[in-house]
Amino acid sequence: MSPLRPLSVSDGNGERLRFQVAMYLVVVVFVGLLLRLWYLQLIHGETYRSLSEHNRIRIEDIAPTRGIIYDRYGRILVDNRPAFKLAIVPEDVSDLQQTLFHLSQILGVDRGQLSEKIQGAPKGAPFRPIVLRRDMTRDQLAAVESHRFHLPGVMVQIEPRRSYERPSFAAHLIGYLGEIEEAQLKDRRPQGYKLGDYLGKYGVEMEWEGMLKGKRGGRQVEADAMGRQLRILREVSSRPGRNLVLALDARLQHRAEAVLEGKAGAIIVLDPDNGDILAMASSPAFDQNQFVRGFSSSEWQAIVGDPLHPLENKGIQGQYPPGSTFKPVVVAAALEEGVVEPGTVLNCQGEYRLGNRTYRCWKKEGHGQLALREALVQSCDVYFYQLGQMLGVDRMASYARLFGLDSRTQIRLNNEARGLVPTSQWKLKRYSVPWQKGEDLNVAIGQGFLLATPIQIGMLYGAIGNGGKFLRPRVVLRVEDTSGRLVHNVYPDMLRKLALRPATLSFLQEALVGVIQEPYGTGRAAQLHGIKMAGKTGTAQVVRMADDEEEQDASEVPYEFRDHAWFVAYAPAETPEILVVVLVEHGGHGASAAAPLARQVMEEYFKSRPRVKTAQSSADSDKPALGINQQAAASGQQAVR
Repeated sequence: MSPLRPLSVSDGNGERLRFQVAMYLVVVVFVGLLLRLWYLQLIHGETYRSLSEHNRIRIEDIAPTRGIIYDRYGRILVDNRPAFKLAIVPEDVSDLQQTLFHLSQILGVDRGQLSEKIQGAPKGAPFRPIVLRRDMTRDQLAAVESHRFHLPGVMVQIEPRRSYERPSFAAHLIGYLGEIEEAQLKDRRPQGYKLGDYLGKYGVEMEWEGMLKGKRGGRQVEADAMGRQLRILREVSSRPGRNLVLALDARLQHRAEAVLEGKAGAIIVLDPDNGDILAMASSPAFDQNQFVRGFSSSEWQAIVGDPLHPLENKGIQGQYPPGSTFKPVVVAAALEEGVVEPGTVLNCQGEYRLGNRTYRCWKKEGHGQLALREALVQSCDVYFYQLGQMLGVDRMASYARLFGLDSRTQIRLNNEARGLVPTSQWKLKRYSVPWQKGEDLNVAIGQGFLLATPIQIGMLYGAIGNGGKFLRPRVVLRVEDTSGRLVHNVYPDMLRKLALRPATLSFLQEALVGVIQEPYGTGRAAQLHGIKMAGKTGTAQVVRMADDEEEQDASEVPYEFRDHAWFVAYAPAETPEILVVVLVEHGGHGASAAAPLARQVMEEYFKSRPRVKTAQSSADSDKPALGINQQAAASGQQAVR
């Protein structure tokens, strides 16, 4: 048995060392905890207090109801309807991917689409609902509600949804809504817009966005740990947008669209006395509701790739050679410049030679001896070739601008085109090639580089018919509140007077009556029984045909090479109250393809001719307009709401 080993001093030191190390560790841990508490409570205490409060109290937006749009007689064109949207608060969801999977199964959509919505949501706004689906169907709503217990953080909310009463009706005039883009949000955020909001992207919806949109409201909601609403603590109601009363007559708009169906082109109906746009049809059109619902990739490609350009408002954006509708401008230039007198007679044998080229008249056998008035009534090309040669392009261009061509009409609709009035300097600058004499002849009959929009042609003839007044086209008559009280009037706006001698203007007015009312007038197909009309036909060549192709049947010519058909007329000729412009793309001759369409629109107007105008004429523009309810009371009719 070995003797016991005595204790050494080093063993005691070892025990103390271990004890001290343990004590230091405990102290370090406690100090760490104290520092962490200090950091959380003092440094970030306000942040976590706010998060805790938001976990109990949520802020929800109340979307405003957008203003209603009426026609001039109180018929509703655009309204709103309640719609259900699905939203989620990711902070309330324990397993986000699993929840999204369940929702994709319930809604019948791809889970990736739902994930993109969450990833694209703005950061730095915890406990803010993220919209996953708008305008759910009743079946989708029922499916979500039946699974709500298993979908924490998921909520269904009601919002007003834009409803276009008749799909595609006046689509290019009224316009449509679209979801706000991030680039727009930067400028729009001070006005109360947020990501996910809808705003006007086209037409009246865009131009009058400030009046239509209303003001957002909100509510404080107490929620449980699952994100379910317990009670509303406070609520600030939204303010609905203002209502718009358009100058549009829904009855005329419907007729204009009906006669254009199956064709590409535009019809504009306006009141020459005050500039009111009574109808504006562009064909083909589009369904505005589709922009609210949203497009699939294939649907969007189909509409933007359509060769007939359904998204283009052909009435104000389409630019076409005006053809013979330009001839009154040449007549005015010739009379004002003293180049000819009303009695000046020129000969037409069916063609006109300049240098080594022959320029043909539309009437192969020719018109014979004609004075200026008959040349305009029968639209003799050879007579106007000679006028064009006498005037030259630059003088014709100055009068074209006098009549409002080459400048926008200032209609309050977006993307209006300005057309093109060529000059010798313009061509030299653009193509580095001098102007040729033969091009004077082309311009004189509304061809060549010359381009105009249907609204410009309408304003040109409106100024002739009303005695020389250029009025800004008026789309909206007034703005009203939800009770129908007048908020803002849009008065007729005369931009300028047509600087022509009274004799010249009178000559044009009388000759344009002959175009329609006389047996040899090119517009006689538009005649109405008992109504004297004035106007002009036009056929605009798209491409110059070779001499051996001029007799070719129109049906044998490829569609894109066929002539455009024009017709413009106003009535009654003495005191015009309606003017119709028709443009049929690749329609052929204006007399046969466009004039009958205008006659049908005119017939619709005079069939139930309004006894009392709902808008002031330019002569009494200082008088205040009445609201819809006030007008209805004054006329003994019930307002449509």
